[in-house]
Amino acid sequence: MERFFGGNPALVLLRLAILSLILGMLLAALGFSPFEIVESLQRLANYIYNMGFRAIEEFGRYFMLGAVLVFPIWLIARVLKLMTGSASRGRGAAEADLPPPPRH
Repeated sequence: MERFFGGNPALVLLRLAILSLILGMLLAALGFSPFEIVESLQRLANYIYNMGFRAIEEFGRYFMLGAVLVFPIWLIARVLKLMTGSASRGRGAAEADLPPPPRH
């Protein structure tokens, strides 16, 4: 237990209680309440959560916007390459695909 607490557990808990009391008095003097802090943390967590999903939504929107152009252009390029590749193979492209003869 002492290893987990970093010392005698009773003394560590007493120090934490005293520190909590001092910090509580300071925050009360500044006008904070425990409920406001919890609500602020909830709002922060909600904001971060919404921001994350908003980022995913924006990513999806950008992806779809680009995909509308990229995929058709890629498909047309592949079809054209297949059409020109098969036509050139019939005219002797097979010899062009062979490696050059070794030099001696």
